[in-house]
Amino acid sequence: MTSVQTPSWRRRALWPVLGALALAASGAQADSYPDKPITLVVGYPPGGSTDLMARTLAPELSKRLGTPVVIENLGGAGGAIGAQKVASALADGYTLLVAANNEIAIKRLVAPASVKYEQRDFTPLGLIASQPMVLVASPKTGVKTTAEFLKLVKANPGKFTYGTSGVGTALHLAGEMMKDQGGLFMTHIPYRGVAPLTTDLLGSNVDFGVFVLSSGLPLIQSGKLIALGTTERRRAQATPEVPAIAETPALKGIDISSWFALLGPARLPEPVLVKLKKALAESLQAPDLRKKLEETGSAIAAPQLDLGKFMAEETAKYKRIVEFARIEE
Repeated sequence: MTSVQTPSWRRRALWPVLGALALAASGAQADSYPDKPITLVVGYPPGGSTDLMARTLAPELSKRLGTPVVIENLGGAGGAIGAQKVASALADGYTLLVAANNEIAIKRLVAPASVKYEQRDFTPLGLIASQPMVLVASPKTGVKTTAEFLKLVKANPGKFTYGTSGVGTALHLAGEMMKDQGGLFMTHIPYRGVAPLTTDLLGSNVDFGVFVLSSGLPLIQSGKLIALGTTERRRAQATPEVPAIAETPALKGIDISSWFALLGPARLPEPVLVKLKKALAESLQAPDLRKKLEETGSAIAAPQLDLGKFMAEETAKYKRIVEFARIEE
């Protein structure tokens, strides 16, 4: 049997028609969005601050979008594995990332060879909240204030240690910022998460630590660890009794936080983008969500904030710290 082939000129003539049909189909899918569950990817194991943010946000998004919103924890590489999954996902709005500044603005600075995505590989949907970090002391140090911390460490260069939950995290950068501004010589001890750091602080195997406030709050409230100061310029609403580190004159330039954002893959269709931004903005006004986040020391993001510009500015700030401390993985 002789096969009949469409002449090449006809195939070329059909391309615009096929393209228009594909675009129309894509538009129809976007208009019906969402018609199946949405996955919020978290690049960390359950129980951490980013996971808490996602689990607080998910029910509110679900209400407003009219579809289940499920959490997928994909821990590893300081959040980069989860971020890579979303950067590579189909741009249909069904796979989103609840991101922290670690994997979006810091990771590429400290481990450029291992990070295959860039900020342009994501669609910014909105900042969710920010949260200060807190400098804590092991009771064995006898230190009660940031001023006492400065005096002790400066008088004993190289003797004291501070721990965080990993190299190149916002916590690590906060510690190095304090070293830079305070003229301190102190050794950083990285841990694989909050739990082993907590164990060593309570056992006085490390002298000081930097926690995200929500992670450190139970230990501070129980009196097991001493809160010296928080890392944003103003005191945290959840701990008004704990001074901001910047209140100490030698560290007045300290202003750094952990922040959390909702991102999608690049090139989300406009109708999907509009629906997601609206759902996020409405969710962040929900009284229950605001109460839960404020109890952890989080500040809800301003709805008019330009997330793309914010991420670029934060990355520039972190770059200066990374270069000063020569941080690399």
